[in-house]
Amino acid sequence: MASEGKESKPDSQPAATQFTCKDLAASATHQPTDKKLFENLSGAGKVIGVLTSGGDAQGMNAAVRAVVRMGIYVGAKMYFVYEGYQGMVDGGNNIVEVTWECVSSILQVGGTVIGSARCQAFRTREGRLQAAYNLIQKGITNLCVIGGDGSLTGANLFREEWSGLLEELAKAGKIEKEAVKKYAYLNIVGMVGSIDNDFCGTDMTIGTDSALHRIIEVVDAIMTTAQSHQRTFVLEVMGRHCGYLALVSALACGADWVFIPEYPPEEGWEKLLCTKLLENRANKKRLNIIIVAEGAIDIHNKPITSEKVKDLVVKQLGYDTRVTILGHVQRGGTPSAFDRILASRMGVDAVLALLEATADTPACVVSLSGNQSVRLPLMECVHMTQEVQKAMDNCQFAEAVKLRGRSFENNLNTYKLLSQKKPDSELPKSNFNVAIMNVGAPAAGMNAAVRSAVRMGISEGHKMFAVNNGFEGFSKGQIKEITWGGVGGWTGQGGSILGTKRTLPAKYLETIAEQMRIHNINALLVIGGFEAYLGLLELSAAREKYEEFCVPMVMVPATVSNNVPGSDFSIGADTALNTITDTCDRIKQSASGTKRRVFIIETMGGYCGYLASMGGLAAGADVAYIFEEEFDIRELQANVEHLTEKMKTSIQRGLVLRNENCNENYTTDFIYQLYSEEGKGIFDCRKNVLGHMQQGGAPSPFDRNFGTKISAKAVLWLSEKLKESYRKGKVFANTDDSVCLLGMRTRKLIFQPVTELKSETDFEHRIPKEQWWLKLRPLMKILAKYKISYDVSDSGQLEHVPGCEIGQIETQTA
Repeated sequence: MASEGKESKPDSQPAATQFTCKDLAASATHQPTDKKLFENLSGAGKVIGVLTSGGDAQGMNAAVRAVVRMGIYVGAKMYFVYEGYQGMVDGGNNIVEVTWECVSSILQVGGTVIGSARCQAFRTREGRLQAAYNLIQKGITNLCVIGGDGSLTGANLFREEWSGLLEELAKAGKIEKEAVKKYAYLNIVGMVGSIDNDFCGTDMTIGTDSALHRIIEVVDAIMTTAQSHQRTFVLEVMGRHCGYLALVSALACGADWVFIPEYPPEEGWEKLLCTKLLENRANKKRLNIIIVAEGAIDIHNKPITSEKVKDLVVKQLGYDTRVTILGHVQRGGTPSAFDRILASRMGVDAVLALLEATADTPACVVSLSGNQSVRLPLMECVHMTQEVQKAMDNCQFAEAVKLRGRSFENNLNTYKLLSQKKPDSELPKSNFNVAIMNVGAPAAGMNAAVRSAVRMGISEGHKMFAVNNGFEGFSKGQIKEITWGGVGGWTGQGGSILGTKRTLPAKYLETIAEQMRIHNINALLVIGGFEAYLGLLELSAAREKYEEFCVPMVMVPATVSNNVPGSDFSIGADTALNTITDTCDRIKQSASGTKRRVFIIETMGGYCGYLASMGGLAAGADVAYIFEEEFDIRELQANVEHLTEKMKTSIQRGLVLRNENCNENYTTDFIYQLYSEEGKGIFDCRKNVLGHMQQGGAPSPFDRNFGTKISAKAVLWLSEKLKESYRKGKVFANTDDSVCLLGMRTRKLIFQPVTELKSETDFEHRIPKEQWWLKLRPLMKILAKYKISYDVSDSGQLEHVPGCEIGQIETQTA
C-alpha cells in the first residue's frame, strides 16, 4: 500500500470502505452465479503465523505484507515469527501479534524485515517440541512458510509430528489435555523464496527476477568498460546447485559462453572456448563476456571456477581478462515489479489455502505456472528438486535438464542456437528469404527479439532481411540483408534499432507487394503492437488482389500497453511496469518527513488499464482508475473518504494511479483537484504524468528473455510453414492459419490465426474484449483495505507436479 507509514494502535485503523466494480459483468471477470467467492471463507477463530527462513530474497516482504493483510482482512489473528525457525524455538518476543499497519512501507524493501536464520535446534525433535509449545501458547495452528526446499521440508516434518509433539507436551504437563484436542492438527502452506529458482514445480521463485535485474545491471555496466579496452570479463553469479541465473542472464545479455552445473561443457571445452573468443575478435567484436555459475562443473563433476576460466584465457590467448564476482549484490536491492506482484498474489492465495485446509490437507506450496497461481503438494516438489541433484551427482546431465522443467530446457536450447554460429558449410540451405520489421510504438525488448529472429533464421538456412521504419519503410524499399554479426550487442538496447512507425499498410499495398517481389520475400515476421496486428489483418485481406502476400506471416506482440489480442503478455510491458514502480517508489520517498500527501500518477496504455492496474499492485496503490471498469463521481467520493480516514491515522502517504484514457471527463487534473479540495486540512496532493519515460530505458531481463524465446519460436514456425507451402518452385500460402499471432495464453505459447482473433477484439478502443489481469484487480483493493468481491474459483484445486509419481514419493519419504 502506498500510504504506508508508522505503526499505530489497532483501534486507530481506518474502517474498510465499500467499493463496487460496476463494469465487472462486461469484463473478463464476468462471473456466473455458482462462482466461488472468498468472502464466503471466514478466518474467524483462525490464528496464522508467518515466517521467512533460509537465504533471503527480494520480494519476501511483499509476500509477508500480503499474508498479514489478507489474514486480517478475513478476520484471522496474525503473528510474525521473527528469525525463522530459530525464533519459533526461542519463543517469547520472537512470536508477536501484528496489525494492518505493521506491514506498512515494506513492499519496496529488499530482504526480509522479520529476519531469517539457520536453526540447528529445529533439526532435532527437542527443538521442534519447544517450537510446538511456543506456537500453542499463541494458539497458532496455521503456518505460512516463505523459504527454500530445506525450510519447506522442515515445515512438512513439523506438521507430520505435530499430534505426537502435543501428546508429549501433555504427558510432560506443559499443556492441558484439552489443548491436544483443540489444536489437533497443523496446516502448512509454503511459498518459495529463493533467488536461484532451484525449486521444481514453479516457473519462478520469489526473488529470481530481482536477482536477474541486479546481474543485468552489472553486465550492462561492464560491457561499456570492456568495449573501451577490448577486455574479456568473467562474471561469477550465484547458483551453487542451479544454473538458472547464469543461463538466463547469458541469454539476456548475449554472453559468449556460460557454465552451469546442469549442462557441463563437453570434453576439450578449453579449446572450443578459445576458438570462439578468437573468432569473435576476428569479427571485430571488442569485448567478450563469460558467465560462470558458482556451482559450475565439468562432465567429471569437477568444479569450473571463474579464476580457472580467466587463467585459461590469459594463458592461451593473452587477452586482458578480469573476474567480477557479484556475490550478495544479487540478493540485495529493491524487488522488481514482477517479484512484488508474484509475492502479493502468492501471499493472498496462501491465506486462502489455509482457510480451506482441513486435518487431511497435505502441506502445499503456492506456485506460478504461466500466469496462473497453482497449488502443488509440497513433498512432490521437494522430491523433484532432490531428483535433479541426484541426476547431476550421477553425471546424468540430460536428465537433470529435463527435470528442471520445460522452461529451463527451452532457455538452454535457445541459448545454444543463438550463441554460436555454425560454419557456413554446416548450415542448411533453404533458399528462402525472410523479412523482419518493427511496427507501432517502440518497446524495450524489440531489439532482443530481432536479434533472436535473425540468428535463428540464419541457423535454419534462410537469408534474413531487415525492414527499416515499418510498413512505410517497406513501401520505400528500405530493406537490406542482415547478418549474424549485424545484430551483435542488440539485446541490451532499448527502443527499436530498425526504426518503427504506426503507419498501416493499406495505402501502400501496391508498393509493398512490389518490394516483396523485387526482394523475393518468402515470409514475414512483424514485431509490434496493435498496429502490427491491424497490419497483418490488412495484408491477409489483400491476398486476393496481391499474390505476393500469399506467404507465411507471423506477429510477435511488442507494446508497453499490453493490449494485443491473443497474448497475455507483450514485449516491453514488463520494462514499462518497472519504470512505473521505480518512479512511484521515488515519488513516495520524496514525501518522507513532510505532511500527509496523496500522489495522482497518470500512466500510459491507451484504453488498456494493464499498466495502471499492475503498477498499482506493484507500488502499493490505494486505487487505479481504468477504462475497463467504469466509475462515477460517487465512487471517486468513496475513494477520497477512504483515503481521508486513513490519513487520520499515522499513515502519511497515498497513491492513486490513473490510466490516460480511463474517462474523458474525469481527467488527471479533475481527480487531482477533487482530492485536493476534499482532503483540505488532512492531506495535500501532487500529480505526475509519467509520459514517454515508460517506453524508454534498457529492457528488463524478462523482456529480453521473453523477446528472445518468442521470436525464436516464431521463426521455427515460419520454417515449417515455408516447407509446407513450397510447391513447384515457389511459396504459396493463402489459408487463414498461415497468418498468425504468437502469444502467451495462460501457461503456453500458441499460434492463433489473426482472422480468428477479430471476434476477441474491441477495435474501437484497441483492446481485447477479455483480459486475464482484470481478475487480479481486487487484490490491490483488498491490500488497501476496501471491501470488494473476489472470485477465487481458480484457486483451491491441488494439482500434481508433472512426471512425479505419488507412490514413489511416499516410499522415499516414509
